[in-house]
Amino acid sequence: MSLLAEDHADPTLAEARATTKRVARTFALAARLLPREIRDDVYRLYLVFRTLDDLVDDGEPDALGRVVAVEGWCRGGAARTPETRLLAGLDARHGLPRDALLDFCAGMRHDLDGDLVLTEDDLETYCYRVAGTVGITMGALLGTRPGIDARPSAAALGKAMQRTNVLRDIDEDWENGRVYLARETLERFGFLDGAPPPPAAREELLREQIARADALYEEGIAGISLLLSGRVAIRAAAAMYREILRQIEREGYGRRAGRIVVPRSRKILVAARSVNA
Repeated sequence: MSLLAEDHADPTLAEARATTKRVARTFALAARLLPREIRDDVYRLYLVFRTLDDLVDDGEPDALGRVVAVEGWCRGGAARTPETRLLAGLDARHGLPRDALLDFCAGMRHDLDGDLVLTEDDLETYCYRVAGTVGITMGALLGTRPGIDARPSAAALGKAMQRTNVLRDIDEDWENGRVYLARETLERFGFLDGAPPPPAAREELLREQIARADALYEEGIAGISLLLSGRVAIRAAAAMYREILRQIEREGYGRRAGRIVVPRSRKILVAARSVNA
């Protein structure tokens, strides 16, 4: 069956594919390397996470209700919302880690409640909830070697990517009144009363935070070999995402304000190198 015919037969899958390609361009590139029989379920899973995250970020009135519905499904309730129906189908095929999904919902509640990230431990917890859990759930779809706990490395890779997001979007988030770095860290480097620090202090902060992210990438990439399928795709995704950190370094650690962007040609080169490494 052609993709067009499949999309007509399953409009939710069409939405999942389109959403991934529209808002997760780096991940969409890597997803092309996934086995076909798993790729569409990865798109479906991404749609669940992305929808909940967007509902929360956009302050939609039904955001809390949709999060509560996922929590209820994780605890044995019925699948009554688009997200829970997708999760139920994925669970039937792969067996999802419901504890990780509940932790993801805790991350959504953090944002809904406007909780502050005060310490580096708080940031680590937040990154686990909103992204480490995604890594763990992805591991369930891809399968892992029996007898070995692959969850820590899967969570580490997700946390590394979330920390990368934070550093990539630091100026954009700052302008929108969103602060994801730990308050204690910001104060230590001179981010006081909403005023940006001098360039030297900003560079020191970014160097420290990049080192933290790189350590998580090392831990996460070391665990890719534990996957039963999709190893090439996940390795490519990790390499392309990690390249954002190298782009921050190349651009002088934020001396030019704005969102950090890695050119598509550079992403493809980095992905190819990771596959052949």
